[in-house]
Order: sequence, then C-alpha cells, then structure tokens
Amino acid sequence: MIENVTKQEIQMQASSVGNDDTSCSSDSEKFDSKIDMGAALSLSECSVSASFIGCIPIGYARRHGVMGLVGTVEGEIVIAVSDQTSPDVIDVLRRMFGVSNTRIEQFEHASILAKINQAYQQRTGQADAVIDKIESDSDLDAMRTVLRAGESTKEDLLDVSSKAPVIKLVNLILFEAVKAEASDVHVQPHEDGLVVRFRIDGVLFDAYRLPRSVLEEMVSRVKVMGKMNIAEKRLAQDGRATVQVGDGVVDLRVSTVPSSHGERIVIRLLDKSARLYTLSDLGMGAEAYDEYRSLIAVEHGLILVTGPTGSGKSTTLYASLSEINSKQLNILTLEDPIEYQLDGISQIQVSDKKGMTFASGLRSVLRQDPDIVMVGEIRDHETAVLAIQAALTGHLVFSTLHTNDAASAVTRLLDLGIEPYLVASSLVGVMAQRLVRRICTACAVHDASVLSSLHRLEIDESCVDTQGIRVGKGCEACRDTGYRGRVGLYELLMVNEPIRELVQQRATATQIKQEAIQSVGMKPLRDSGVRQILQGVTTVDEVLRVTMRSVES
Repeated sequence: MIENVTKQEIQMQASSVGNDDTSCSSDSEKFDSKIDMGAALSLSECSVSASFIGCIPIGYARRHGVMGLVGTVEGEIVIAVSDQTSPDVIDVLRRMFGVSNTRIEQFEHASILAKINQAYQQRTGQADAVIDKIESDSDLDAMRTVLRAGESTKEDLLDVSSKAPVIKLVNLILFEAVKAEASDVHVQPHEDGLVVRFRIDGVLFDAYRLPRSVLEEMVSRVKVMGKMNIAEKRLAQDGRATVQVGDGVVDLRVSTVPSSHGERIVIRLLDKSARLYTLSDLGMGAEAYDEYRSLIAVEHGLILVTGPTGSGKSTTLYASLSEINSKQLNILTLEDPIEYQLDGISQIQVSDKKGMTFASGLRSVLRQDPDIVMVGEIRDHETAVLAIQAALTGHLVFSTLHTNDAASAVTRLLDLGIEPYLVASSLVGVMAQRLVRRICTACAVHDASVLSSLHRLEIDESCVDTQGIRVGKGCEACRDTGYRGRVGLYELLMVNEPIRELVQQRATATQIKQEAIQSVGMKPLRDSGVRQILQGVTTVDEVLRVTMRSVES
C-alpha cells in the first residue's frame, strides 16, 4: 500500500539522522484522518515538537507540507497540514506517533513551510555526532563512492538525513558556521589530524578536530561544490558555490592551497539574508556621522573608504548608497562579489576570468549615464585613473583602498602613479575604519580593575567618567569570550584647501594627518576607540588590537 511505502521511507530516513533520544512509535489501531477545520491556533505562536523534528527529515516535511507541534494536552502532538497534504501521509504520521496522541490541524501551506525552516534551523550539535561516526572504514568507502559519482547540485544545509557521510559532514559544518555567524571556515591539516576553525567576530576559534583519514574526501567534496578540479592537488584553486539554509541563501567563496600536510581549505561565507545596515547602525560618533552625511551628499568627487580586509568597508559603502538612493539618481556598482542586493541600484559582478575587470567595467559603466558609481576596490593604476576622471567629470564615485589610516589613502594614490594635482582636485574625503568586538550584553559587568589599563591608551582616568566602562565575564551566549558582535571605529578625513596644498607638494601621510587633526579636527581611530570604551561598548584590549598610536603631538 502507498501508506506503508511512505512510512518505510520516513523510518529509513529517520534512522539515518541518528537521534537516539527520540523513539518513533507505531500504532496499528483503526483510525480516521479527519482534519479539524475549526482550529483557532496561530502557527507562529505554537511550539515545535522535538520528537517530530527528531523522526521526520526536513525534506519529507517540506515535500508533504507537514509539521509537528506541541499540543495543549501533555504528550499530545498536533500535526499541522495544508490543503496540499495527502491523506495517506496524514494516516502514516498518525500511525507513527500514535492515534490517541495526535490531532490534525490545517494551516496555510506557506506558513507551514516557514515554520519548517524555522524549526530545523534551531538544531545544533549534529556535526559532533557525524564526526563521532566517520572513523569506520565503511563510512570512508561510502564517501569515496559518492565522490566518484560526481554529485554537484545546489545544497540545502538543513537536509542531511539521506546524504552520504562526507556530504553530511561538510553540510553540517557549514550549517554550524552559519548559525555561529562565522565569516570564514578554515580546514587546516596537520600531521596527526585535521582542525576546522571558524572566524567569528574577526577572531579564529577551533571548532572541530577530525581524523586525518577524512581530509582527501572533505577536500574533494568542497571542490565538487565549488566546481573545481578535484584531480589537481598541486596548484592553488578558487571556486564559488551557493547553498541554502532554510529561507536564506549563503554564497561560498572557496580557496584551496597545497601545504606540507595536504590541501588547506578556506571558505568565505556571505549570508545573502543578513540585514543591510544603515549609517546610524554603524557606531559613528555624532560629529563624524553628521560630517559623513554631508560628505556623501555632494554632487561629484571621489570618496574613499579604507582599511584592511574584513574591516567593514563594503558595509559602510552599502549603507552610504542606501542613504542617498533615490528615484532621481542613476546608481551603478562594480563589485567582487555582490554581497547584498540593493533595491533600485544596478549592481555588476566583476569577473577577471570573463574579462570584466574593475577598469573595463568602469569604462562601460560610465557610458550608462550614471550619477553615482561605486567601484569595489581600486587595485591598479588604470582603475585609479578612471575613477578620478569620473569624479572630475561630474560623477560621485565611491571606492575602497587597503591602507592603515585615512591620510595614507592619499599617498597610496600617488604610489599608483596618479598626478598630485588630480588627487587634490578629485578627492573630497576619506573614511578609515576598523572593527572591534562588542562586549556581550548578557554578561557585561563594571570592573574597576580595567581602570589601571587606561594608561596604555594614554588616558588619564582622573579626567574621564569611568562609570560606563564594562567587561564581559563570559557566558554561553558569547562562547565564554566576553564578546558578541562587532562595532566600527572611524576616522574621517575631510579634504580642505590646506590639505590639498600638502597633496600637491607630495607631503607624507604623517604630515597630512597632523594637518587634518589641527585644521579640521579629525579624530584618529584610537580616539574613536576610547569613546567606545568609555561608553561600555568595547574594551581596551580590543582597541589596542586594531589601532596604532596617534601621530598627534
């Protein structure tokens, strides 16, 4: 019968999940599958049944539009179904969980799918269970069989019930990384094992230790996902993939390099469902915020955002474009990669392999009658020349540079071969930034011992109000680090006439910075960090980690 086949499918898939804490019961009594159409429940307010999640794989729940909820009576399971759910499926579920223990309620199909995604995303710790089981030879043989088959489909990280061990392992590690809001996953081989590390809030943590025997299978699986050559092990390779996590989509940028103990993998995670920040969310001081808003409102000129990799430059640029976006403006961007989708803005993906570089793309963009152009990064002389020419011909151009501070952006442009008079004429402002970890609000406490460390930032504690200074003790929410999330430190250089004269004289970055501090009151990065410390947002150690000593005398 159809219902018996369906039930067997569920039981086979459920057994592969490996959840020993949940037992799926079967009831062979007579029953009916009548649906209660008079349900007054709100699906968003209902709690999910743990036994249902443990027994029913997400793929089956999605396919048939079913979800298990906690009933009003102890031990009761409410099976949420839609008008698309087959009566056979309802009958099978009632047999599995017991006729007397189940009640059927009907909801909209879309709301059930949303509840399914929400419920299965809450599961954690599955990677540990898979890691404990992969040391057997049979599991390794299964890994190799799947890799020889060359499967390469878009992955849903939540649907691992019927996957082969290597696919399940990689998917669950990536899922745990997304749940932890990691920006990167490192797979680093050693002589006697394999370490998986997550970069969370800019700092690397050891997440898992794996047996050395799974290295080749893991590398091959990641290469298959990234559409890379699995046979090439002597050269570095780059690839890209897209995976689904519930309703969200995550882009993966994969890099492999050969090392003395085997190939090393780094996967950059770009969560497409992450919210887009506004300028007011970035943590700028009131003065810098007002000055920057006035800066991005100019009609033409070059505005640069500088800082090392991972310092939040793209986030600031996106927030800036969102602030000034309007129907009266034609805004185009050149990005590598496109990290967020912006409504009303045309975004272009740069691809060196396809001949679309920043320079060639910028030439094409300037023929599209733009008002505002964002260039992801100025990397070479040609891109710098085109960006400055665009700024001088009536366009507002945003871009990024990798420099230590705002003043160094000027000397970097000169080093790229741009004439000083062109830099002086086109550059209107530079924002340098860093990211520091926020103190975890769940375990933050005032700590008088922190006062003694303020001298490391050349602060006289007797001259400031130190009541707001806090530290994080460490808790489960922050993985016992005392930090959760990040906030920006900002240094805004507004280019005025004295600074333009220094640029034309090829002055050093130190001279330009000193002039900016004296003439326009620029606050160095470290001063921005001190403000965040006194407000109880971050700590002295964090500010010292990401900033250098000010040149102000």
